[in-house]
Parts: sequence; C-alpha cells; structure tokens
Amino acid sequence: MARAFGTFLGRKVQGKMLNSNLKLNPNIFNTDVEQRATREGYGKGLVELGEKNPNVVVLTADLSESTKTDGFEKKFPERFFECGVAEQNMAAIAAGLGISGKIPFISSYATFSPGKNWETIRTTIVYNRSNVKIAGHHSGIVTGPDGATHQATEDIAITRAWPGITIFVPCDAIEAKKTTITAGEIDGPVYLRFTRDKTPVITTDETPFEPGRSQVFWTSDNPQVSIFAMGYMLYQGLLAAKALEDEGINSLVVNVSTIKPLDEDNITELSEKSGAVVTVEDHQIMGGLGGAIAEVLAKNKPTPMEFIGLQDTFAESGKPNELLGKYKMDKTAIIEAIRRVISRK
Repeated sequence: MARAFGTFLGRKVQGKMLNSNLKLNPNIFNTDVEQRATREGYGKGLVELGEKNPNVVVLTADLSESTKTDGFEKKFPERFFECGVAEQNMAAIAAGLGISGKIPFISSYATFSPGKNWETIRTTIVYNRSNVKIAGHHSGIVTGPDGATHQATEDIAITRAWPGITIFVPCDAIEAKKTTITAGEIDGPVYLRFTRDKTPVITTDETPFEPGRSQVFWTSDNPQVSIFAMGYMLYQGLLAAKALEDEGINSLVVNVSTIKPLDEDNITELSEKSGAVVTVEDHQIMGGLGGAIAEVLAKNKPTPMEFIGLQDTFAESGKPNELLGKYKMDKTAIIEAIRRVISRK
C-alpha cells in the first residue's frame, strides 16, 4: 500500500486506489506534514476576493487579528468596518449592506456569531435573503485552552435549520481559501466554519473544489464502511482508514465540506456501496454532520451508523490532542466505531 498520497496516485495497490483527480498533498501521512489554521485560508481568500470585486466588504467585532481579517483591513481600509464588541449590531449593519449591492463578510468567534447573535442573523439576514457571509471562528474543541465557553460545538445545528443558507466546513487551510472565495460568488447567506489551531494540510492548490459535492479521498475495492468526515477531522478519518488496511478492513473516506445543501445522492450511493457508515466531526453529534447524514439515509437507504463527535457534553480546557482522546474523537475511537458498525451489518 502507498505510504502517502501521491506515491501511487491512480494505481491500484493491494485492492486500494487513491483518487488521482484530486491531487492531494503527497505528504499527508508524514510526521512532518505541513500544518496551517483554516482561519489563515479565510484571510487570504478575503484579500483575493477584495482584489477581484470592489463590492466585498468585511466587518469584525473587535477580533480582526484572531479572525485573520487584518490583511483585508490593511489593503482595503475603506471597505473594513470595526464594529466593536457588538455582534448583533455587526449582523444588522451587514444585513443592510447585503441588500444594497455589497457582499459583506462578518467575522467573530462562532460562539458569538452565530451563537450570541443567532436571532439577529435569522431575522435581518437569512429571512431577508441578504447577501451576507457569516464566518464563525474558533469552532470545535480544538479551541482547547479557551475552554467550553469559547468552543463552538453547536453552530452547525443552529445554522443548518435556517432555510436557504449554504454551509461550508473546509478540511484545511487551502480549502478554506477556496470556500471563502466561493462564498463571495454565491447569492445569499453563507455560513463558513473555521478553526483556531493549526491542522494538517490535506489538499493542494490543484485539488478541485465544487460547492455542494462531497469527495472520496480514500477508496477501496469492496469497502466495508464509509467514513464521512467534516473539517479537519477528515485527517483523523484518513489515519483510521490507513491503520485498518493491515487488518484487511477496506473503507471509503469522504470529505463533506458542504454541509448544506448536502450531497444526498452521492452520500446515499457510497453508503449503499459499503453497507455501514461512520460520521466524524468536531461538533455535537446531535444536529451536526452525523444528524444530517442520518436524515438522508433514513429517507433513502437505512444503514447501520456510528457517530464520532461530542456525545451530549461540553468539553473542558486542554490541549487539542488530549481533548480529542478524552472525548473519543481521535483515530483510535474511529477505528473502534468502525469495528462496531461492521459487526452490526
């Protein structure tokens, strides 16, 4: 079996094949794999959008450095609005800009936006179909030392219920830049989810990104389980798939970077192909990726499932890797979930 993506791209190795069309990072399984925070990709995407379109504007709530909007601020100061510690005001201002021909991006920690200003976003932005992009930063338990008050693990659940919103959760910094640029090209509200800490770079600049489509990053002949992962947790899913190959357990690993609209046809087809599903996310298992996929399969193809994520609990303060282990969200936990779900087929 190839020890890294790229070594045997497009060639079968012991019944396995890596997708040559995706042009993934060839060093993904190396111990020194490059790591960058997805918020860095957001900052770069904003600057590129600003260069292309003078209607792009950025608003923050006293967090320009943390949300990496300071690059846009320096280059386009006349299109940057510092709203202070007032997330509701920021959302309402953006709503007006969004129905006036501008393309506003609002940036804050996800616990504050969309958390604290959920109703303001719902009523002024989403209900009115204002062309606003909501960037929720410091999501998930990898926010680590900031503790539960700053670890947004419910944000997908509270935004997914809004009618007509698009939701992106990029798997790495490179895809974060692509989703940011794509969000600026979509007419209507978009929610973008980013992490604080550095995470492995899985894709490359050449890896295609298509909104609304899930992508198979790891595939096998006669797969026994389909692993659907969201955000940086895709890396943990890939590690689990690689570890299981020695046991003769074949799998599919799928990057689900568009949470809404969900790629229902592909998810149903891949689930039927393997007959078992494990969902992987840094989010509460209720209302997040796992819940969304369960809804799809309940309607189209009931399938045994296991859910990796927070199990109806808040996390605590700590180092990201320690928290992933404690709350059973790491490679080891995914492997155990895979064994369980296969036994139920």
